[in-house]
Amino acid sequence: MSLRFAAIGIDHRHVYGMAANLIDAGAQFAGWWTEGHPNTEDGFVERFPDVPRVADAQALLDDPGIDLIVLSGIPRDRAEWAIRAMQAGKDVLSDKPGCTTRDQLDAVRACVAETGRIWSIDFSERFEVPAVTRAAELVAEGAIGRVVQTLGIGPHRLNRGTRPDWFFDREAYGGILTDIASHQIDQFLYFTGSTEAEITLATVANYANPDDPGLQDFGEIALRSPQGHGYIRVDWYTPDALPNWGDGRLTILGTDGYIELRKYVDVGLEGTDHVILVNGEVCEHTTAADAGLPFFARLIADIENRTETAMTQDHAFLVCDLALRAQAMAEARA
Repeated sequence: MSLRFAAIGIDHRHVYGMAANLIDAGAQFAGWWTEGHPNTEDGFVERFPDVPRVADAQALLDDPGIDLIVLSGIPRDRAEWAIRAMQAGKDVLSDKPGCTTRDQLDAVRACVAETGRIWSIDFSERFEVPAVTRAAELVAEGAIGRVVQTLGIGPHRLNRGTRPDWFFDREAYGGILTDIASHQIDQFLYFTGSTEAEITLATVANYANPDDPGLQDFGEIALRSPQGHGYIRVDWYTPDALPNWGDGRLTILGTDGYIELRKYVDVGLEGTDHVILVNGEVCEHTTAADAGLPFFARLIADIENRTETAMTQDHAFLVCDLALRAQAMAEARA
């Protein structure tokens, strides 16, 4: 019998991809609830017209036939819903950030320890990008030797006219490093094989939006571990002429070569998922749109088998811990 999931909170468009990819991996979408009528609702209903909306989220938590709760509400609310879901015997897949404060992370850790449930986070810039799947295969094959550094950039388009009030509220979204940079922290840990790391530099700023003091539109992080080094830049400056929301890139440096991913666009070329590989024998550009997204099938298997093939629980905790540390460091120095 296939896994059944429900969504609580659809305030961010990320829920579209989370739900669609779970369905593509064989799961059944059983129902959803959200508070009010967020501006994502019309697009959500258009994509999932046959999935019922319930009047009370508790009905989803009380349904013994639902295995997984997907969370994409306002970021400050996600940890509380995750805890309620786990206490009700459900596993959780949260949009990032999974938590926005240290107290929330501590509470989620305690709940996982108490209940034995899975608290996973959809780091979509890895899990929903086929080019990253291909890069992971190349690294595992030894194509660039030992990975010693990642350079991740995550530019985003502000799209001011479509953003709700909470988007400009620091306490609601958690800060630019807690939010966006969690993607790049995840990729650094994954590709370097790090299970611990130190933040060595962290910056946040608002350079272009002085009328929105709660918005941080620029951030950077440097970090290191016994396995390697990383640098991260995130921003809300994507110009309108770019054909998508951001020119996200990842460069993976190895001792025998490097990989560069131009995930969503490569200006002057068609398509997405551009992979550049350079080593002692190969200097090539390919595309990897057909490389697949194994995370979602692995998560379903983990829920069924109580394994950790999609992402370890410790990894999810560490990404959040480092993002919160970087955010606190940056704001202390601002």
